[in-house]
Amino acid sequence: MTPYARRGVHGQTVETLARRVLSGEIPEGATLDMAALQSELDVSLTALRESLKVLAAKGMVDARQKRGTFVRPRSDWNLLDADVLRWQFSESSGTGADLALLRNLGEVRGIIEPAAVRLAAARRTDDDLEALAAALTAMGEVSGANHAVEADLAFHRALLAATHNELLERMEMVIESGLAQRDQLVHSAPHSEDPVPSHRAVLDAVRDRDPDAAERAMRALLDQATRDLDKVSGPNVPEGADGSPEQKDGQAQ
Repeated sequence: MTPYARRGVHGQTVETLARRVLSGEIPEGATLDMAALQSELDVSLTALRESLKVLAAKGMVDARQKRGTFVRPRSDWNLLDADVLRWQFSESSGTGADLALLRNLGEVRGIIEPAAVRLAAARRTDDDLEALAAALTAMGEVSGANHAVEADLAFHRALLAATHNELLERMEMVIESGLAQRDQLVHSAPHSEDPVPSHRAVLDAVRDRDPDAAERAMRALLDQATRDLDKVSGPNVPEGADGSPEQKDGQAQ
């Protein structure tokens, strides 16, 4: 699904409502006061309803006769939708919530990308290699954090495209949302590891049509991504039942 356009009053209304739901300002189960929202946001009732249709399509709200429009339980939300991910990062920026979400997405990448790169190694075309090589070249250019983010996104997008699996290609929207946020944190901080060698190892293995080497290279790349995130945010320490860092054999880990 194409990410929702953010331009115009309609787009702004959608994002305002989405962020209020995601933040809990409008809690799960709450019925929306349409008249109050219409007045506060200074939009027509038709525009408000059209905006809510966007959130309804993402499982966030629903409407029933006699009850009106209400927020659905979080378990019904399409959390893998690219817009919902982006809204969550925007809402939680600067808090522990965005780091938790990044780590969740990192685990998803750890499941998807090693398997995807095996397919890419078996199915890649010359055009796929050109796209990967171009992204790698761009990654090696020193042009600031935003350029580094775009180059990294281009590489992983090309990698998924090289699987020639339509469903895996669609996973780019899930991976990109988290990857873009992680890259902004990592590439804006000093002392992050050079990403070029790990990405080059992936490309070399894909070029050689070696699925085993490609998977090993991808897992090494993802390990590096975790290390870079830990340098910025601190290591991910599992919590015990009381919320304190989990201990083993009587020692803090």
